Amino acid sequence: MQKSILIIGACGQIGTELTLALRELYGQECVIASDIREGSDNLMNSGPFELLDATNYEAVEDVILYHEIEEVYLMAAMLSATAEKFPERAWNLNMNSLFNVLNLAKEKKINKIFWPSSIAVFGPNSPKENTPQNTIMEPSTVYGISKQSGERWCEYYHRKFDVDVRSLRYPGLISWKTSPGGGTTDYAVEIYHEALSKGEYQCFLKENTKLPMMFMDDAIRAAIELMDCDIDKIKVRSSYNLASMSFSPSEIYESIKEHLPDFTISYLPDFRQNIADSWPSSIDDSKAREDWNWGPEFDLTRTTDEMIEQLSKN
Repeated sequence: MQKSILIIGACGQIGTELTLALRELYGQECVIASDIREGSDNLMNSGPFELLDATNYEAVEDVILYHEIEEVYLMAAMLSATAEKFPERAWNLNMNSLFNVLNLAKEKKINKIFWPSSIAVFGPNSPKENTPQNTIMEPSTVYGISKQSGERWCEYYHRKFDVDVRSLRYPGLISWKTSPGGGTTDYAVEIYHEALSKGEYQCFLKENTKLPMMFMDDAIRAAIELMDCDIDKIKVRSSYNLASMSFSPSEIYESIKEHLPDFTISYLPDFRQNIADSWPSSIDDSKAREDWNWGPEFDLTRTTDEMIEQLSKN
């Protein structure tokens, strides 16, 4: 079935791979990529692209009307570690871009929105193990505060204006195709690159800091499955917990050593350690499994196999 889709923030870590996956599913011309700057050759050559500032309402509206867009995937955001350096800029980007698409949906100019939230919505007082779908949330980062606020607005716009907005709380994401984008879980991508290029890695988190993670293929599939799901099955209109695996730097190090026995690691925690300490170590995503049959395909072993194989080729 053909549909017209706009991806805002298509050049980021998730956006790039999401764009390519959606183009494969629905056809190149049906999926419009957009961002404030151009992306990789791979992205730019794969289909239509619009230069777009996600915080400019009129510009977003113009692109939506011109291309007769039905669905928007809003991937533009400033991530946790970067947002701590530029708090006001992060808040403006993360919130204004969301209001723009929510208001366009309220005005019936688009039918459906995907907006990613994050495990950053949880805070130091949330349960660390198997963090439930509904629990205390006192995020301690600008990124987490913006995502928690965004969840409340999504639920409000759905309840008040019947906006069909769907969301997932992403854990840390691991990909061999795109570079990390300034998040606290970036070490889990960097470590593979440096294991292969240098044979050693200095980690910015402590060795036993366990965090929820996910391989990018699972993250992309989850977003598309949620958007394709019958509307009656979507029971959570804030954001669904989403889980795959949890591990620490020492555990990912051991999994890489299976492939590269001479690989060494050292630890020099920086400001990102405090962010990581405020997040869950594992997530209960039973609601997503129950409502729309979510299930991950990658564990740590399979992720490491894939990362080493693909990065070695590239």
